[in-house]
Amino acid sequence: MEIKFYNTLTKTKETFKPIDESEIKIYTCGPTVYKDATIGNMRTFIFMDTLRRMLKYNGYKLKHAMNITDVGHLVSDADEGEDKMLKSAREEGKTPLEIAENYTNKFLKDLNDLNIDMPEIICKATHHINEMIEFVKKLLENGYAYETSTAIYFDVSKLDEYGILSGINLSEQKAGARVEIDDEKKNPYDFALWIKAPKNHLMKWDSPWGVCYPGWHIECSAMGRKYLGEEFDIHTGGIDLIPTHHENEIAQSKGISGKIPARYWLHQEFLLINGGKMSKSLNNAYLLKDIIDKGYDPLTYKIFCYSSNYRNKLNFTWEAIESANKSLIKLKEGYNQHFIGNEDIKDEILEEYENKFHQAINDDLNMPVAMSIVWELIKYPNKSQKIAKLLLKFDTVLGLKIDKKINNNVEQLPQEILEIIGKRKKAREEKNWKLSDEIRNELKKLGYNVKDEKDGMVVEKI
Repeated sequence: MEIKFYNTLTKTKETFKPIDESEIKIYTCGPTVYKDATIGNMRTFIFMDTLRRMLKYNGYKLKHAMNITDVGHLVSDADEGEDKMLKSAREEGKTPLEIAENYTNKFLKDLNDLNIDMPEIICKATHHINEMIEFVKKLLENGYAYETSTAIYFDVSKLDEYGILSGINLSEQKAGARVEIDDEKKNPYDFALWIKAPKNHLMKWDSPWGVCYPGWHIECSAMGRKYLGEEFDIHTGGIDLIPTHHENEIAQSKGISGKIPARYWLHQEFLLINGGKMSKSLNNAYLLKDIIDKGYDPLTYKIFCYSSNYRNKLNFTWEAIESANKSLIKLKEGYNQHFIGNEDIKDEILEEYENKFHQAINDDLNMPVAMSIVWELIKYPNKSQKIAKLLLKFDTVLGLKIDKKINNNVEQLPQEILEIIGKRKKAREEKNWKLSDEIRNELKKLGYNVKDEKDGMVVEKI
């Protein structure tokens, strides 16, 4: 079944055609580990997770690299000011290494809590300084870079086209890239590849151009090239990376090989908070920990993210999280009802559901439609273990652990209660009303009310 993606590079939805059918190569821009990752950041990695799971569902093997930026990302995304790692280290009274280790561990814990399918390669910028130096050397040799007294700059005027991803107009491009505006720059929109470090700079390395530290953009280009080659299939990241970081990645790669590094560029839209922007000053830069601290399973946030396509803005409210929590509980309970069911269902019906789910995930990761198929199957009147098995297959894409107890302070039905419910269900199917009533009374003594409704039994804790 064909896969379609909206490609930011071409501004169209395209049929996915791998470079090599035997292995899909992906690069994801990971976090800058100078502070806690917000739920807005985590939405991007849930999107990454869904992409991985969908490609695996289609039978592909993956080679996926994700960077950890632990040097070189300046405080302005327009590439000005001091390094974010150094700023955080100064504010917290720690070394940059301590800052990086602390926030990297927190980030990886969040990924684990969200049941994220991890990339095959996780690469730290500080472990790839030599690769960056070689990349810069090659750009100088090819005539795409030049040296000033403060940095090595990329000469954007040498490109046949700059702005291919974002459509930016160079005449409108903000001056100042990687360092404060430099009178030695040939063009105001040139960006720094390698920055000459002041004497008191904490993160610096020897290089052919003196003691320096890398620019943010060169990191991803160097690591992507090392692990995935000159050209790979998919590049992912947040929509905020398009106009500067990803545009400059493309420029650098074209300067070395003449090629755009990825064929398909996929970008996650912003998360809104109560209809507005997430901001530390507004005290709404929520973390996954904030959701967990309110008693919710972290996977509640994951199922919430499935309510909108990754290319659409998504509005976070605590009311929406409460609704998502109820959905997660109902999903797991619905799975359990099918798991203990013994009714039959025709294979062609299951094939129809599976085909619709497959089409939805392959259509640019249309998770709202995919979830609607899941709910149709959950509510199917015949409670069948065949349906439970298919739901588990769907969960290889959803990653919601539908067969596991929910991890929050809302109690799920214990296994012993599920087994008693299964006996009562069987008694009703055999029209043994006396036994059915006896089991109902037994459940009541154990603290559970049973209601017989159109779609089956509803069991609630008293």
